[in-house]
Amino acid sequence: MTDRKSETAPPVIEVKNIIKHYGSVIALSGVSMKVSQGEVLCLLGDNGAGKSTLIKTLSGVVRPSGGDFLVEGKPVAFNSPRDALDAGIATVYQDLAMIPLMSITRNFFMGREPVKGIPPFRRVDFKYCSEVTREEMHKIGIDIRDPNQAVGTLSGGERQCVAIARAVYFGAKVLILDEPTSALGVAQTSMVLKYIHQVQQKGLGVIFITHNVRHAFAVGNRFTVLNRGKTLGTFDKSEISLEELQNLMAGGKELQVISHELGGTI
Repeated sequence: MTDRKSETAPPVIEVKNIIKHYGSVIALSGVSMKVSQGEVLCLLGDNGAGKSTLIKTLSGVVRPSGGDFLVEGKPVAFNSPRDALDAGIATVYQDLAMIPLMSITRNFFMGREPVKGIPPFRRVDFKYCSEVTREEMHKIGIDIRDPNQAVGTLSGGERQCVAIARAVYFGAKVLILDEPTSALGVAQTSMVLKYIHQVQQKGLGVIFITHNVRHAFAVGNRFTVLNRGKTLGTFDKSEISLEELQNLMAGGKELQVISHELGGTI
């Protein structure tokens, strides 16, 4: 959902003709995309399309070889993931960067624990941390009886929601979600997609990277398709059907040929 303010404001993130070379290997060859407040942009592409390299560029892991990178209309050049976080860009990777045997609370606040007391006797306020963790998870419909239980005891969908809630709580303006539903069952996927919709309603921009067109179509406002390091196009949801998007991403002609060769079994 977008409002007049988000329509007139510059995109939260915009890249123009981004190029990335690794020696003689061209990973990105002129990718352009943008995401605004309160919008879910789905970044689609098969393996090798350039999605991972683009994520690393947006999150400050690698620097582009060329092109323009703007945050809220201003050119940026990130030297580290910390620079991206400071600019309000939070990335939730597929492996979540969580420690399974550590508590939900410790994973939620990892590296950002609030402290209390007077130096040199300052200590982490674990009671406050647990209250915040329980409250933030309750907001998204997940009732955590004991925030001190190991995060590894949660389902895959619940762990994804912990990672997203952590990014939202610490002030992200844009969430980059790297294949958040790839290893989840139907119920857990539904949980994550519903939460992405909640985040969008709060006015955050979301870049949802996936190769699953159905998951993208369920929550996306716009769709950018990558193929071999290039942008094939960006489409509003009203401009393209699920089947057209699937064909564009996977290569409709190739699928038709294979289907014909296999006697129409695809």
